[in-house]
Amino acid sequence: MIKISKDYDLTKLNTFGIKAKASLFVEINSEEELKELFNLKEFQEQERLFLGGGSNVLFTKDFEGIVILNKLKGIEIINETSEYVFIKSMGGEWWNDLVNFAVDRGYWGIENLALIPGTVGATPVQNIGAYGIELKDILENVEAYDVKTAEKKVFTNTECEFGYRDSVFKSRLKGKYFILAVVLKLNKNSNPNISYKFLKDYLMEKKLDETNIKNVNDAVAEIRRSKLPDPKILGNAGSFFKNVFVPVEKLKELLEIYPSMPYFEDGEMINPVISRPREHVSATVTLGRPASNRVKIPAGWLIEQCGWKGKRIGNVGVHERQALVLVNYGGATGEEIKNLAEQIIDSVYQKFGLKLTLEVNLI
Repeated sequence: MIKISKDYDLTKLNTFGIKAKASLFVEINSEEELKELFNLKEFQEQERLFLGGGSNVLFTKDFEGIVILNKLKGIEIINETSEYVFIKSMGGEWWNDLVNFAVDRGYWGIENLALIPGTVGATPVQNIGAYGIELKDILENVEAYDVKTAEKKVFTNTECEFGYRDSVFKSRLKGKYFILAVVLKLNKNSNPNISYKFLKDYLMEKKLDETNIKNVNDAVAEIRRSKLPDPKILGNAGSFFKNVFVPVEKLKELLEIYPSMPYFEDGEMINPVISRPREHVSATVTLGRPASNRVKIPAGWLIEQCGWKGKRIGNVGVHERQALVLVNYGGATGEEIKNLAEQIIDSVYQKFGLKLTLEVNLI
């Protein structure tokens, strides 16, 4: 029988290390426990929060409801063809363990997503992405339970309605499904994606063979370690803000004022001063956006131009190596981090007329 705890301390269950409590808390270790939970009055009548690794949440207050921690484990190969392999992972597995499972067996498609913190169950919600790859590129389906009817549903890739750091689970179906497992479709043959400039340059500098999956995976991991702080040492939730999408015409206007403003085109970051003149800005499709006339501007550059990179205010600040990352230097409250984020959003808007949006979920 599952155990429900009261006034549960969530400090160690969020990577920011923010002190917060849940009125009720339960840990789910099996599908049977999940079905049992659905029948409990505490679950049916309380506000619910599904928690995995706590790497994409900011608690600004105690949670007056029930927190459900996904601890469902298991990774297995469920099908394969001459070209592809289908891997099923339960939602409570650590994402990087799934990456290692695939890389160790030479299955391509997931290697660029190394060291992204959090659990597998959270990845479809955010449509995680890094170094030229998004989850939508390799996901076959998602198994989830309707929290009202307790019925299991399999969502196809299309039904997940993936967008840039977005999905149906983050928008119109938010909180309505418990993600049980995901199935990935990976390539059994060498299929490197090194379109991302930093990754390509690293492999060339180190003279590493890009057709070796371990080389690509290790390169991604090393680049991430050099840019992002370890949450175990310095509380953070990775990228706090999303990159900004603007119409091509808006980008051209901005380049007239800020000629060094970088942007992404076909997944590659362009520096217009050294790469190409602004009149050559095209209307190519950008990662995660169906519209062909929108271009992505790196939010980190915008924040840095406003003087925030490395700045500290009391217990909180912006990381010295990556302006997208807000950090807890120790003893910070969620409100302090939220206030810092609001100041950053305001300053970017005042300078560039662009509105930053949060990648992290505020609780």
